[in-house]
Amino acid sequence: MNTEFHGLLLSIASCALIAASHCSAKDSGTEEKAWNRHIIDASSRGADGERLQDVNKDGLLDVTTGWEEGGITRVYIHPGYEKVKENWPAVTVGQTKSVEDAVFCDLDNDGAVDVISSCEGGTKCVFVHWAPKQPADYLRPDAWKMDAFPATKNKTSWMFALPMQIDGKHGSDIVIASKSKGAMVAWLQAPADPREMGAWKLRQLYSAGWIMSLAPVDVDSDGDLDVVISDRKGKTSGALWMENPGPKAAEGDWPEHRIGASSLEIMFLDVVDLDSDGRRDVVAAVKQSGIHWFKQPVDPTKPWPGQNIKVKYPEGMGTGKGVRVGDIDGNGKLDIVYSCENASPPRRGVVWLSYSDKPTDENWTTHDISGPEGTKFDRIELVDLDGDGDLDVMTCEERHKNKGLGLFWYENPHR
Repeated sequence: MNTEFHGLLLSIASCALIAASHCSAKDSGTEEKAWNRHIIDASSRGADGERLQDVNKDGLLDVTTGWEEGGITRVYIHPGYEKVKENWPAVTVGQTKSVEDAVFCDLDNDGAVDVISSCEGGTKCVFVHWAPKQPADYLRPDAWKMDAFPATKNKTSWMFALPMQIDGKHGSDIVIASKSKGAMVAWLQAPADPREMGAWKLRQLYSAGWIMSLAPVDVDSDGDLDVVISDRKGKTSGALWMENPGPKAAEGDWPEHRIGASSLEIMFLDVVDLDSDGRRDVVAAVKQSGIHWFKQPVDPTKPWPGQNIKVKYPEGMGTGKGVRVGDIDGNGKLDIVYSCENASPPRRGVVWLSYSDKPTDENWTTHDISGPEGTKFDRIELVDLDGDGDLDVMTCEERHKNKGLGLFWYENPHR
């Protein structure tokens, strides 16, 4: 056989094998190429959740997070697009042993954005970290002052806080939630002087098992914010929403409306109009069974028809933890980003799912984000951190090699 012709045949055969291999991987619903990961901070231990807000009014989103095992709460300032892939400028705003959540809020209306942290373990308290009034001092740790809310001390293991104006008076109030003994959803009612810590009143709304999510949504379209909740454990487990009765009646009972996943271990949820029918649905990660989608009925106070998105659970994944919905590949269709716990290598901890025809399709395609590195991932935020026009994925991981990968973001390659 002619040597050149033989080489041509080998080349054609090789291309055919590569193409077949590519098609096989694509048909299996998995893209193996992981996204680039950029560390914001990995200096402490046990990064646990992240919350975003533009605190310095530069048009870029900054971050706060609690480091549970490290026992600190920190703030990170977006460094600008040119340096966004490097470690971000940071400040430790307080020592917070067993911190589970941190969130931004200008609680005293002085123009400086404070931080609220929620602690479990032996601490069992909610704190405020008062930001310095001078912008130049924001990254100085000694310029921050930390106070406790006495009404929360030693009551329960606090897990999550949601700043929200509820009674129409004074400054922002705070919805707070907890787990285990004495677990509840409640709200801290702001006094005339927010810095008078003993004047904050705790008003319980709901007896809980283990609260994972609090989402502020006007579910019934009456002009005020209700609270969508995921309750992970116990007799009350499932997704529900608490109906805000309005400012004048806010100190009374809030009607409870069940959404779905009762008796299941529901984790984080997102509230989004997944099927474009004009009503915001609930998409949730359920530890035992992947992703559930609950379609909102015309009257959201009536029972919600639970529809489990028929996704073949991706092979080599951990157990469900977080979900966030957004258009990842820029094709105009909403996708789902999904994070996991118990994702010991070679399992993957973060992926995204896409549908071909409509979101009620039984088969969604799974695409890799994290690869095998990382074990216990957490909440997800979708935000264009590098200014290239697509949604990047921010999360944290607290168990990899005992310290965790820290706080970081995955760079979306689809621009």
